[in-house]
Amino acid sequence: MAIIDLVRWSPQEGKTIYAWRFPETNLSTYTQLLVQESQEAVLFSKGQLAGKFGPGKHTLNTENLPILRKLYGIPFGGKNPFMAEVWFVNKLQPYNIDWKTDSMSIHDADYNTQLPLVSKGRYGLKIADAEKFLIKIVGTKSEFSQDDLTNQFYGEFSTKTKSTIVQFMLKRRVGFKSISAHLDDLSQYLKMSMMSFWENLGFELTQFYITNIDIDSSTEAGRKVLDAISTQSAMSITGHTWQQEKMFDVANNAVGSFSKGSGGLIGGLVAMNMMGGLGSGGGTGTGVMQPQFNQPAFGGVGNQDLQGQHDQTTPQIREVYCSNCSKKFSNTHRFCPNCGNTYNPCPKCGTDNDSKAKRCVSCGTQLMVANAVCPNCNTPITDINSFCGNCGKQQQTGDACNRCGTILSPNVKFCPKCGAKRTGSL
Repeated sequence: MAIIDLVRWSPQEGKTIYAWRFPETNLSTYTQLLVQESQEAVLFSKGQLAGKFGPGKHTLNTENLPILRKLYGIPFGGKNPFMAEVWFVNKLQPYNIDWKTDSMSIHDADYNTQLPLVSKGRYGLKIADAEKFLIKIVGTKSEFSQDDLTNQFYGEFSTKTKSTIVQFMLKRRVGFKSISAHLDDLSQYLKMSMMSFWENLGFELTQFYITNIDIDSSTEAGRKVLDAISTQSAMSITGHTWQQEKMFDVANNAVGSFSKGSGGLIGGLVAMNMMGGLGSGGGTGTGVMQPQFNQPAFGGVGNQDLQGQHDQTTPQIREVYCSNCSKKFSNTHRFCPNCGNTYNPCPKCGTDNDSKAKRCVSCGTQLMVANAVCPNCNTPITDINSFCGNCGKQQQTGDACNRCGTILSPNVKFCPKCGAKRTGSL
């Protein structure tokens, strides 16, 4: 077996190699070792670390490899052969390692539901400890490339990345709508959590970026979520509700059947009724074109008797839209919890109206200026009557609060609803 006189490594273009093993092991104390810039050479003999060499030209003799005397009993001087593996480690800093994760489920703070998310980005690694890297990762391979790195640690890397992203979004209550504004903070958060993982393998994590977090469209569940978000955005822009959109679909189908002759007169009448042509009294206020200010009651059919009439003894609880800020709130509130605007309900449909409005914006009912409200159902009372016209509750006799209109008992000095001082005489 011929003794090798020169040991060197010239990396090929177009492929990122982290470590390469010289194919021959028969060396001598006259063998020349040539290490290029950005490289480090590591020698192993009989399973032990024999020496490490930086850039430059080195002679493998007992002066720079004193362990040879211990392993082989080689004296000073002479051309003495020995067996050793020579590894070349590339210490460049590649920044082009792309990564991505598969689907991860998270309870989103914006949509208040489970969302399947995927993420991707880029990171860079530098070999900081060549000995640790070769012993813990490379093993018996003849070379170790970037593909070997990503394939070997994909499972651990993906699991830790997904777990850290979910923790960040849950702890800081960052939802999907605003996650793009936090990518820089999230990248730094991930880098700090991943540094110890790579340091234990002999690497230094130089860069780490998250370029995108999106809904996983590769699954049926993800596609349904994207469709729902798209539909919600469209409804938010046009101002209609999900129920109204479904009624539009049914009405369009009925009109289509009627135009083809398959629906007959009944199909046409159903379509006209849903579009508002055959509402109560022939008006348009009860059809599908009715604005979304008048929302369905939470109580459902349980609040109606067998004839379909509302139970007048129990106030119907539902959500209404504020006439000032357009945010939804329960009709049990006296004021909008979002902007503080006073709730001015229509006596017929309950829609909130502007205090200066003369007719309801939803059903057109004429509005009257109230000087009091029923303490049981908050219905405006135009005159201080003995009974409420909506729920029938008997009203207290006495003055009305000049701020909120609540009927005051004869012996009170301050309004129990708003705290205003009574101005009338006791």
